[in-house]
Amino acid sequence: MQIGIRLHDVNTGLGPELQTMEARAETARTEGFSCVHLAFSKVIKGAAFDNCALNEGLAMHAKRVFAQNGLDVAVLGCYLNLAHPDPEKLKDIQSRYYGHLRVAALMGAGVVGTETGAPNPEYKMDANTHTREALESFIRGLAPVVECAEHWGVSVAIEPVWKHIVYDADRAVKVLEAIKSPNLRIILDPVNLLDLGNADQRERVIGGAIDKLGEHVAVVHLKDFVREGDGLRSIAAGTGEMDYTQILRFMKERKPYIQATLENTDNSNAVQAREFLERLYAEV
Repeated sequence: MQIGIRLHDVNTGLGPELQTMEARAETARTEGFSCVHLAFSKVIKGAAFDNCALNEGLAMHAKRVFAQNGLDVAVLGCYLNLAHPDPEKLKDIQSRYYGHLRVAALMGAGVVGTETGAPNPEYKMDANTHTREALESFIRGLAPVVECAEHWGVSVAIEPVWKHIVYDADRAVKVLEAIKSPNLRIILDPVNLLDLGNADQRERVIGGAIDKLGEHVAVVHLKDFVREGDGLRSIAAGTGEMDYTQILRFMKERKPYIQATLENTDNSNAVQAREFLERLYAEV
């Protein structure tokens, strides 16, 4: 297992000179991480990161920054709404994915990662989010992005999330079957498959996702959760209710050297979360 971190969770709350992509990468290296989840807009200020901004020079600079620090880019994030109901806005969103795929190919990123949206401009769960129509809308929005990924020889990885259109493993399977491309992969975040209604059955939910999606999993996200109000709140690994036995055993037995990036960490607990997971991984 190669443990990484979201780069925008590194050096948070510190001075602006320590919140650049370059400074965060250096800290990630010194904290013992081997890869990162990179969202350009969260670590480089002053650019929109549309298709125009995502140029070859940016790709080469980023590639050099991470290589100098011994880091891979496990995920180049482009978490935009591919089920946006406005056709013109959707075209703009798709063009941003095309730019990210071009840059990913040039810098050698593992995947371009995305969640699966909502059938509204606000990108919020509503009464229609889990409908068949919403799923069909997402598949239509995703299909040309995957075609572009095939052109560049890189992969797009979708991340099922309970509050989004692809909310469980069965819906993810439907997307994989509809698009039928080896360039379409899965980011498996076990906590994102949970809500208050199924949190007590998390072993069944996560085990089912591993069984149905395991072959297609490219990257794993690792975090924890606590129950709060009418939902779950995501927190750093090792600080909540999550049992990692299933997911770590899957990674160890079936995914040699898989990259797993931490989420919801901060400066005070990122290293502890990494060390906690490494200890568990060694024991499963």
